[in-house]
Amino acid sequence: MLDQTTASADLRDAGERLSLDELRALQLERLQHTVRHAYDNVPTYRAKLDAAGVSPDDIRSLDDLPKLPFTTKEDLRQAYPFGMFAVPMEQVVRIHASSGTTGRPTVVGYTQEDLDHWAEVVARSLRAAGVQPGWKVHNAYGYGLFTGGLGAHSGIERLGCTVIPVSGGQTARQVQLIRDFEPDAIMCTPSYLLTIADAFEEAGLDPRETTLKVAICGAEPWTNEMRHELERRMGIDAVDIYGLSEVMGPGVGSEFASTKDGPTIWEDHFLPEIVDAETAEPVADGEMGELVFTSLTKTAFPVIRYRTRDLTRLLPGSAAPTMRRIEKITGRNDDMIILRGVNLFPTQIEEIVLAIEHLTPHFILELTKAGHMDALTVKIECMPDVGAEASKAAAAILRERVKEHIGTSVGVEVVPAGSLPRSEGKYKRVYDLRA
Repeated sequence: MLDQTTASADLRDAGERLSLDELRALQLERLQHTVRHAYDNVPTYRAKLDAAGVSPDDIRSLDDLPKLPFTTKEDLRQAYPFGMFAVPMEQVVRIHASSGTTGRPTVVGYTQEDLDHWAEVVARSLRAAGVQPGWKVHNAYGYGLFTGGLGAHSGIERLGCTVIPVSGGQTARQVQLIRDFEPDAIMCTPSYLLTIADAFEEAGLDPRETTLKVAICGAEPWTNEMRHELERRMGIDAVDIYGLSEVMGPGVGSEFASTKDGPTIWEDHFLPEIVDAETAEPVADGEMGELVFTSLTKTAFPVIRYRTRDLTRLLPGSAAPTMRRIEKITGRNDDMIILRGVNLFPTQIEEIVLAIEHLTPHFILELTKAGHMDALTVKIECMPDVGAEASKAAAAILRERVKEHIGTSVGVEVVPAGSLPRSEGKYKRVYDLRA
């Protein structure tokens, strides 16, 4: 495990050294530039600001931010593929896109300056996680249109580390390369790191005996209980990195290994807000709501008050005092299941499962229709060599604790170890079979 110290002051860049007054002044300057740049070069933003009766000249302080209209994923899809780009295509040096599994993908572009800023914030994130120049970093985020692989790659190199660009999948090969190349750190989704730990054990190897010291995990909501499980099984520190393609990619914020108290947002590049998820009205720091971002340094693809659908709260800075943190994100509006009037998130099930003996973190949620009522079944694997009676007792405990802690009844089906699909990137938890 890492020595729990903060990033060395010698390595901090100029943005990390800003006083609070300097940070706020820089944010205002960059906000004003971003709004003007978007208004002048993106028809969608010009139309939205005009409809709201707002001019770029109306932004005179950070308190004027709520005057600006929101941007949603639907806005980006309507402008598919390149309608949100704010520079000519010859200045765009890279394009990324979301998977588009629920509609048109959202397409994002980057100038060379954007890529430089991206590498900078990922390098910051790695330093916060305890990664040191000269380390070898096993990068198991997917390469391609997904922002994870290449975004992490550039930041690893910027920090002065050696990148091992493995990408996702081929888990047996991942195990072999971790043994052979002896990396110091790994970057991947938490669900895929769990798959890698399983693969070590299935091969008769102890995942605690690798050279890995830290895992930088993100791209999906995960709980502190999952963190503890990964740390216990692999003998590492597991640190949360936050990002989303529409705002930049990985590196919008990161936890510090010294505190593990939620990702610090790099506020000289990204201006965060929390709004009420139902009314869209801003709420005070410390109150729960939906996370909203305005980019401050993006040229090709600026975003103004982008609604992320992530549910969290803004908290005071700790390891980086002038920059605020977000509470660890364990739910999204998109992931929320409304079951007989009760709001339920997959991470709530994960939290309960990890405290029950004989059950594994491998589970899926199946939504079905029982007459006129929705029904939810938790299909979950038991530990290997667990008998039928112990499995039945564990299922009963899970049903009782879901009812007690969440307030609704679910079915539980315990299935044999290894029978559910394994993550090779972002893990699909919810299967809606009601149609």
